Amino acid sequence: MDYTVLDLEMTGLAPKRDKVIEIGAVRVRNGEIADTYGTLVRPGMSIPETVVQLTGITDEMAALGKEENVAMQELLQFIGDDILVGHNLIFDYSFLKQWAVNQKIPLELSACDTLRIARALLPGAQSKKLESLCEYFQIEREHAHRALDDAVETYKVFENLKSIEGASMELFVPKPLVYKAKRQTPATEHQKERLRELMEQYGRKDSISWETLTRSEASRLQDKIRAGNF
Repeated sequence: MDYTVLDLEMTGLAPKRDKVIEIGAVRVRNGEIADTYGTLVRPGMSIPETVVQLTGITDEMAALGKEENVAMQELLQFIGDDILVGHNLIFDYSFLKQWAVNQKIPLELSACDTLRIARALLPGAQSKKLESLCEYFQIEREHAHRALDDAVETYKVFENLKSIEGASMELFVPKPLVYKAKRQTPATEHQKERLRELMEQYGRKDSISWETLTRSEASRLQDKIRAGNF
């Protein structure tokens, strides 16, 4: 089976509120890596310290990344018509789907989830976290929680799961990814103007992706600036 492995790093857990900061994708043909796609993404918001500690990705690093729309469009082109593979993939897919809905881009993909497969094939006491599966299959892990590295490791985990003796092939049949997302409306010019005024008033650095800013994001940022959390 030919497929593309996907891994994303984000500023948090909520697709409607948080943003992608790094994309990693691995194209697999005949069981071997044929190509990769990886990029940092400008999130238009400050990266929480907990995420910085987890990923090592700082605001300064992300500021050198690609604009969100560019990165996401390049990712979709890279995926093409492929089946996706990922670890707890619905989480990553929810961010991709939310972006696609916001951009009025139809997106329907099918996938194999290494988390679901590992739960079915491995002993119950065995941790199913990606890092634990890498240890279980003796896969070297150098840069944890960096998107492209995690995608490569997920590919190796998937291939190892496929090689388990007696594994039912039914587990490796791709299933449609289902995530319902509601379109977020773009911020108004009045909101943007008010946000710029507040940033100047409070001396905040401009790191916002104005082109993709939504109404809810603009309101939330205004509240955060007034509260001193931005």
